[in-house]
Amino acid sequence: MPIKYIPYYPNTVEGQAILDNITRTRRLLSYRENDKVFEKIKRGMPFYEVETVELVKTSEVLKTSEVSETPKNQNLIIRGECVSACAYLKDKGIKVDLVYIDPPFASGADYAKKVYIRRNPKLAEKIKKAEQEMELEELRAFEEKMYGDIWKKEDYLNWMYENLQAIKSIMSETASIYVHLDWHIGHYVKILLDEVFGEDNFRNEIIWHYDIGGRGNNEFAQKHDTIFCYSIDTYKVFFGSDNIRIPYKTQTEGRKKPLISEEKLEKGKIPTNVWNDIPVNLMMSDRVDYSTQKPNKLLKRIIYASSKEEMLVADFFGGSGVTAKVANDLGRKFIHVDVGVNSIQTTRDRLIEAGAAFQIMEIKDGVSLFRNPVQTMEKLAKLIPGLQQNLAGISKFWFGAIQNSKEGIIPVYVPNLEDHTTKVLDIPFINKIINQELQNLEVDAKKVIVYYIDVDDFKQIEKFIRENNLTEINVELKDLKNLLHEVVVDDIIEHELSDKNGIFEIEITKFISDRLMQKIA
Repeated sequence: MPIKYIPYYPNTVEGQAILDNITRTRRLLSYRENDKVFEKIKRGMPFYEVETVELVKTSEVLKTSEVSETPKNQNLIIRGECVSACAYLKDKGIKVDLVYIDPPFASGADYAKKVYIRRNPKLAEKIKKAEQEMELEELRAFEEKMYGDIWKKEDYLNWMYENLQAIKSIMSETASIYVHLDWHIGHYVKILLDEVFGEDNFRNEIIWHYDIGGRGNNEFAQKHDTIFCYSIDTYKVFFGSDNIRIPYKTQTEGRKKPLISEEKLEKGKIPTNVWNDIPVNLMMSDRVDYSTQKPNKLLKRIIYASSKEEMLVADFFGGSGVTAKVANDLGRKFIHVDVGVNSIQTTRDRLIEAGAAFQIMEIKDGVSLFRNPVQTMEKLAKLIPGLQQNLAGISKFWFGAIQNSKEGIIPVYVPNLEDHTTKVLDIPFINKIINQELQNLEVDAKKVIVYYIDVDDFKQIEKFIRENNLTEINVELKDLKNLLHEVVVDDIIEHELSDKNGIFEIEITKFISDRLMQKIA
């Protein structure tokens, strides 16, 4: 559960008519799911316990016990969700000067990166052969989902609205935000951005045109992304033009005189809002095998344009760490946030290689339980005693049911770990269970079990069930983490460093990997 809630703003729910239109209608029943985002924003951002993992000072990696707990002047890598990260930053009084986000596009794609175990070369050939003989489902155990970019449109917009409100709450008065999207959802998010930041603070729509991609047969090929730029205050926003200038064309064919003076020619011009000089393949030289990686040159132009040295640049869907890496290269401070352990590890490695100093933190918001969702969901059916799946009369909403000699059939709900939006059990979802799913049961049940990862307010939810459950079915709430700790355990590694005649040797004295142990088994 959250330790406390951090307010977004003094008045957090004014002027939301546009969002009402996007979600089509706000139903009269106050606990319908389309009201969920409004209730969350009224409540505030959840503030969870935060653990410091390590502190990297250029080439020196300190133990947790040596780490300063004051992050205000630190470069930060944070594993956690956008909203809970913003709650932490706001609680610590940290303001960011530039935000670039490249969130999921709601494109229906499912991006993944294979994680390969660093292995003994002598075993590589045997393991390679074993992988070739594995079925597709078995191979998925080697993969960690970076994120599942599969959303219903309204769920996506409600999720984005809450994230944008959280990000706005920790931006400085001179800050800008660049939101990188594509044609699937960009036009809807533009309306949300108008709502959150104000139409008057819309600064530009940047078209990033690239040459790679599919070819159109009976339609025009999709060859660009859209980047929307907004500011907190149009009159105070920073814009630096010196380092983003590009060369002029000296003259057009057939002209005797140059189109521009030598002075202007040497200085160059500010690019237009159509960027066709940043090809995607520029990132190949700095490629880290991350599906959603963007070119360094793209972030370099944005960071130069909207920040000065020592300003703080943040990316709340950090992915491969391009934003943090480029910000560090250009003398800015950075905050990298992502839910994926792949993202954190990839960014950590490339920043160490770049000689950056930073602090790694993990927010205890339950996100680590999503580390290997496919594998974990498969194991859960075996961990819940007596659970049977695909029983007649039990809809797909339920994970399965327990057949008990005393209590009969007990339907069991388990949150879908492949969907981060199911992480928090709140009143709107409990309302759906007691006023919809209980009444739709085709079996005679006396009790149901509802597992949760995190809970909004346990006492409030229990009170809501008592006052609103019109059936005679008892609703029992259980913490899924008590089961999941047997499946998903953080990797443990202990090592010793020794100097042998000027040559440093590192010895791994203890290594425990949950995924590796399961694969060996």
